[in-house]
Amino acid sequence: MIRKLLIGGLAAALSLTVSAHNENAPSTGFQPDTQRIKSHLFFLADDLLEGRDTGSRGHDIAALYIATEFAKYGLTPAGTDGFMQDVQFRKSVLVQESPSFTITTVEGTTSLDYPKQYLMGPSLLSESSAVQAEMVFVGYGIVADELEHNDYDGMDVDGKIVVTLAGKPASFPSEEGAHFASGYQKNKYAAERGAVGVITITTPQNEKVRPYQSRLSYIHMPSMAWLQEDGTPANRFEQLKGGAYLSEGAAKILFKDAPRALEDIYADLEEDKSPAGFALNGKVSLSRESKHEQISSPNVIGMLEGSDPELKNEYVVYSAHSDHIGFSKTVKKDNINNGAMDNASGTAVMLETARLFSEMESKPKRSILFVSVTGEEKGLLGADYFARNPTVPVENMVANVNLDMPILTYEFADVIAFGANHSDLKASVERAAANADIKLSPDPWPEQALFTRSDHYAFVKQGVPAVFMVPGLTSKDPDVDGSKVFGQFLSTHYHKPSDDINQPFNWNAAETFTKVNAQIGLTLANQEARPAWNDGDFFGETFGR
Repeated sequence: MIRKLLIGGLAAALSLTVSAHNENAPSTGFQPDTQRIKSHLFFLADDLLEGRDTGSRGHDIAALYIATEFAKYGLTPAGTDGFMQDVQFRKSVLVQESPSFTITTVEGTTSLDYPKQYLMGPSLLSESSAVQAEMVFVGYGIVADELEHNDYDGMDVDGKIVVTLAGKPASFPSEEGAHFASGYQKNKYAAERGAVGVITITTPQNEKVRPYQSRLSYIHMPSMAWLQEDGTPANRFEQLKGGAYLSEGAAKILFKDAPRALEDIYADLEEDKSPAGFALNGKVSLSRESKHEQISSPNVIGMLEGSDPELKNEYVVYSAHSDHIGFSKTVKKDNINNGAMDNASGTAVMLETARLFSEMESKPKRSILFVSVTGEEKGLLGADYFARNPTVPVENMVANVNLDMPILTYEFADVIAFGANHSDLKASVERAAANADIKLSPDPWPEQALFTRSDHYAFVKQGVPAVFMVPGLTSKDPDVDGSKVFGQFLSTHYHKPSDDINQPFNWNAAETFTKVNAQIGLTLANQEARPAWNDGDFFGETFGR
């Protein structure tokens, strides 16, 4: 109630301040205030907020701060309770002593060792789960008719546990392949065909990217899902009763006396061949215990109404995640993951962008929605919830501009818009960037499929063209290599307590990045036609409305 009264009071009391400020606002051009950006970033990354973990008091403070800023700018509350849209989550933690994985053949029963030989995550569906069934190897476990690939062709997996290779064929296009090979999609393919469990085995290629040993650091991580109206977790398949991820050594045990040796299957992968499936010998029994907890965490949504009588019913959506990962399990004194760059920086830029729009004398034609989402670090959960439970008609969202982890430590001469190549947003972003004397560069890491790995992808899956904006790798200073700066951040600070306010922020870069993003929003809000997917684009064909 105090939160509600505070925000409501600010919205009313500050409207006079906003109106008075508007009288003196410049009629053209955006002039970001770096002191405001700095103050937003430093507050959100302060130790007081304890790393802004989803559902934590620290994140609630961050959400309240964002809502009061929206109120200060005179934005219209666009949540379900003022600016807030509370999301209910189920949080599940694996009881570490509970996992069991046994293989039974005519030769007897073999038990695998957790976590040395296999990993098992918590169940979000049941606190106690177990399954026993025969096994069927199904290659990568992917069904991609668009790429003429179906690992289940001719396979009977009804009532069986499917065994899949991690990853995807090397020949798959990067971004489309990331979609087909996602954990959700692989589970979906299996469940639709009657499987009762999914076992994933590592591959030599996968070990180069993410070694099995490195995964041991995450065995205590909880799983989360947002809850549907009936109280069940979203995006889960009830008939899949168990699953595990196997090391190469454990996979060899699974393939003992199989129709094909695991070494032969790995040899196929070296030649980018997709091995055909077959039944495996014996039965597998999987069981685990999980502890469930229900928590809530808010998205925060504010709206600037457009000026055109018709186009104001369409929305350009800015998004930035306000959550981070909370405390680290470490004996070091500093155990708070402050998330200054990830994503206090993106949130600060979005807040300053909202202020700039609120002070324009001539408002953009389309309305602009500013959405601060929770649960990004838990699997893009807050964005997925909002995109599936929007507070404005989803078909009226014309574009999404997502701000996630902009590296603001050097003056950049270009920007990268992941996903711009899938729609005519590319031309719009190029025009807008040019207005800020910045060029648009292509994706430098197409193999990473970053288009599928931040909050904008939740909007894409609802048919909304989207771009994920970050500063480019070209520095205005010839002595600075933007690629090295980015790589150093990932290796030194990403998801670590050192991602704090002591990094060498460049506030000129923050100003430029804000100006570019404001120009993009203005271009999209004022252009005559709403953005459209490119003809024949996979994501437009798959998700477009």
